[in-house]
Amino acid sequence: MRAMVRRRAVIAGAIAWPLFPFTARAQGDDLAKARAEGELTWYVSQMDGPTAEGVGRAFRDKTGVKVNVIRITTQVGYQRVRQELRSQAMICDVLSTTDIGQYLTLKKQNELAAITPLGVAALRPDFRSFNASGAYYPTFAGEVILARNTNAVPEAIAPKTWTDLLNPRWKGKITVGHPAFSGYSGNWTVLMLKAHGRQFLEALAKQDPLVSRSIIDTVTMLNSGERMVGVSPSASVIDSKARGNPVEIIYPEDGAVLMIAPSAVLAKAPHPSAARAFFDFMFTPEYTGLVVKSGSISLRPDVPPAPGSLSLDQVKTIQATEQQAVVDLPKAIEEWRDIFGN
Repeated sequence: MRAMVRRRAVIAGAIAWPLFPFTARAQGDDLAKARAEGELTWYVSQMDGPTAEGVGRAFRDKTGVKVNVIRITTQVGYQRVRQELRSQAMICDVLSTTDIGQYLTLKKQNELAAITPLGVAALRPDFRSFNASGAYYPTFAGEVILARNTNAVPEAIAPKTWTDLLNPRWKGKITVGHPAFSGYSGNWTVLMLKAHGRQFLEALAKQDPLVSRSIIDTVTMLNSGERMVGVSPSASVIDSKARGNPVEIIYPEDGAVLMIAPSAVLAKAPHPSAARAFFDFMFTPEYTGLVVKSGSISLRPDVPPAPGSLSLDQVKTIQATEQQAVVDLPKAIEEWRDIFGN
């Protein structure tokens, strides 16, 4: 099955949005129950730690309910949830990762709460139709792109396509994430294998790349000068550049990998009322504004994209199908480990 190629439009411009108002479910007794529970635990791999902590603080300031933010890689977060389910000792209330296959499995096993978050109808139509199961919904969108250290790599010689990473000039100068831990890296690996075959990974391994568990580490390696080019989430580059670091996005001519990342409330969440209130918050303009500031693609038409990023109608994107994300990912991880030895 071919990867889907999409072009999407994002409404730009300065738009002011109101602070998150609690309605219906989060008012009265329901909010009182959430406050009585006092806290919830959020496993999140979709964004960096500072952004996730900012989201948690915003919700706490609004409700008085504490969010225990556990910034974790996609696969480790899922493994923890599976372990908690097996031991019947749940810690996680809300799960936000980048691997849709995890949610399909948990949904099939009735481990996700049936919930329609308030505000989901305000998402852009293409994101509203992301899933119709009534269990998980998109809460973050980004792209996997190429990135460069601007001090070390002039634009003229920077890689323009994914296969440009195989140029001998980049030997020992590349950094990538590990597909067994990072959902973004997993999807990227699946699509690279689909487009270029095993020989692409074999040639990449000969380039001696620095492989980190989290693809977010790419920007850290580029900022430090330890590596010159890498495979990275666009959000990490946008956020780091805004902080004055010498990094820049390269939108690959053969397609940035579009990632739409879901969240869900666990059916056995130890703080169910607080979890539901937090889940509602994740579909408000306030939440979207917070994650867009860090470079996320805006899921709402009333929240403009981050400064310095291209709107999706200007970017060629490729996206793994559900079949590829569920069936092909484990095979891709096996091939990666066979080739890279880790």
